[in-house]
Amino acid sequence: MSTVDIVLAGARGHGRWHLENIRRLQDKGIVRLAGICELTPLTGDEIPEGLGTSEQSADFGALLDSTGARIAVICTPIPTHTDLALAAASRGVHILLEKPPAPSYAEFRRMADGVAAAGVACQIGFQSLGSHAVPAIRELVEEGAIGEVTGIGGAGAWARAEAYYRRAPWAGKRRMNGVDVIDGALTNPLAHAVATALALGDASRAEDVTRIETELLRANDIESDDTSCVRITTANGLQVTVAVTLCAEDPDEPYVVVHGDRGRITYWYKQDRVLLQRAGHGPEEYEYGRTDLLENLVDHVTDGDDLLVVPDATGAFMKVVEAIRLAPDPAPLPATAWHLLPDEDRRVVPGIDGLVAAAADSLALYSELGADWARPHVANEVST
Repeated sequence: MSTVDIVLAGARGHGRWHLENIRRLQDKGIVRLAGICELTPLTGDEIPEGLGTSEQSADFGALLDSTGARIAVICTPIPTHTDLALAAASRGVHILLEKPPAPSYAEFRRMADGVAAAGVACQIGFQSLGSHAVPAIRELVEEGAIGEVTGIGGAGAWARAEAYYRRAPWAGKRRMNGVDVIDGALTNPLAHAVATALALGDASRAEDVTRIETELLRANDIESDDTSCVRITTANGLQVTVAVTLCAEDPDEPYVVVHGDRGRITYWYKQDRVLLQRAGHGPEEYEYGRTDLLENLVDHVTDGDDLLVVPDATGAFMKVVEAIRLAPDPAPLPATAWHLLPDEDRRVVPGIDGLVAAAADSLALYSELGADWARPHVANEVST
């Protein structure tokens, strides 16, 4: 099999993970890194050993033309995703597009429709949806392992230092220079919790969502949310509630839980770990492998394998992004609701870890769980 030439747009920050992953696939003889698109070229020290020397340019289109790459990995600021994806598509180049795919539903549709019209493949980078745990959980549900599904919860209690919001000009912004960014906890760092919960609820497409309620708050001095929850009602009447924070007391692994009337399935999606708890049985724990999304895209391009995360399979997630975009700006938490950990340079909301878990467990919003700082805020509701 001949190797597939790849251009990576955005090789710093999270792009470093893509560099390492491309090196892994290059070592297997599957791909070759043909070009790197960055505003400032990478130094030799920034390029992982073994990747060789790639062409570098700040002009994405010119780089695609000069390298003849067949695949572009786009890991650039959120507002640039649509234009870069369409630039690749217009050249017949297949795409791995980082999540979130766009900052608004209109931009998402412009990207997805343009890519489809161009006839190229596009994979959206929700790595958790490449986990073999996802079809395994669906099979358990279909078999009736936990009875009738009554709802799905998601929980993410993470921590980010204040420097996290200074890592890039767009970090923590809702808009910049009049352009949507929507870089909030639910839409970017913990977006996998939302997308995975929707996928397990068989509600991945835009038409699968009928109602969205949001509570968006912030402890940090930013525009976007860092402590938020969303409750989504699906077309089949299921409720999906995801609660997250970047101000945890004791950061832990995020998870999604499928509630049934005779049990529950908990999925720690970063670890590909599943816990099945059901009436009349002891707890059963499983670990699964996962298919790398870039490798899956290469296999699709070369061998016709089915893509795991096509754009339309993230339409419901983008409806959530749109509801967050249209919601009032996140409310600042009162100064009494958080404190600074000087040694870690980060803000902590006391009690938030328990609230996040309780929301995923009960499918309730923060205000419904009695959080003092959430009580004055009525949940913003959008019907789709």
